Amino acid sequence: MNAVNHAAQIASSVGAGSAVPSLGFGAVLQTLLGLVIVIGFVFGCAWLARKLGYQGGKRSGLVKVIGGASLGNKERVAVVEVGGTWLVLGAGPGNVRLLHTMPAGSAEVEGVTDQAPSSAQTLQGSFGQRFRDALAGEANKRMQKFVGGK
Repeated sequence: MNAVNHAAQIASSVGAGSAVPSLGFGAVLQTLLGLVIVIGFVFGCAWLARKLGYQGGKRSGLVKVIGGASLGNKERVAVVEVGGTWLVLGAGPGNVRLLHTMPAGSAEVEGVTDQAPSSAQTLQGSFGQRFRDALAGEANKRMQKFVGGK
């Protein structure tokens, strides 16, 4: 019981408002100065990373990204130039596939728009028919490569 009485005596002697120290002008100024130094350090590191080339913004390398578009949450198509050839690449989760190759500069990059096709550009036939035709064409190409490769 003596310990309980002693704790109660200590608690009653401390005032309710005296436990919180007040912050003076110097403490606030010191905190703001520290914040400015930390923010300046972060921006300085970003500037240094950009100057040293860690951003990846250089276009003079072997591979140049010409353009690209997102096809969904995880799918993307990109046009990449490698040694005078444009590669159309499809990228999905865990894989990258070559969709098409063409000579560099063979398509106008700036003229690409996101407009709906006009009535003259719409595809004829049902989806099933177009899909069968595309599969037959692809099978013929592969068969020609296989027969020609022997």
